[in-house]
Amino acid sequence: MIILGIDPAIRTTGYGVIKADPDAGGGMEILDCGVIRNRQTMPHSECLRRLYGGIGELITLYTPDCAVLEDPFVGQNAKTAIILGMARGGILSALANCNIPAFAYTPSVAKRAATGSGSADKGRIAFLLAAEFGIDVSEIPLDSTDALALAMCHVQRLRFPTLNGTGKML
Repeated sequence: MIILGIDPAIRTTGYGVIKADPDAGGGMEILDCGVIRNRQTMPHSECLRRLYGGIGELITLYTPDCAVLEDPFVGQNAKTAIILGMARGGILSALANCNIPAFAYTPSVAKRAATGSGSADKGRIAFLLAAEFGIDVSEIPLDSTDALALAMCHVQRLRFPTLNGTGKML
């Protein structure tokens, strides 16, 4: 099974692609991780076009069985929530266009699955992911750590469906 983890943002969307066999309980392998970057000067419409295209390229390259997005935390700033909603909409449109089912987990559930702590920072997540997958920590862009944690979380929830925090389908 190939899982595309996505940490949505309008300017820096992190992604992580892992391969796993949730039924066999075997290991996982990172196929790719990185960031779709949009410059601060770009209008939101251009950012959305690039997010849609970038996710489409990842789908074409890896043909994921599903995608996992971070369930957003909505704070006091309505403008930030609206912009994040636009980014999620662009990403979900690309996934839906290719019939890729999408699931969501809260950041704390994904971080707990990857590190044992729901409040781990990106550096700690990268360090533990590097150890888990036997790769150099410098190969994991910090903005992709949450996306990789989301993908790992989904594999764990498929293996152990009785765990708390099962993903909701989007």
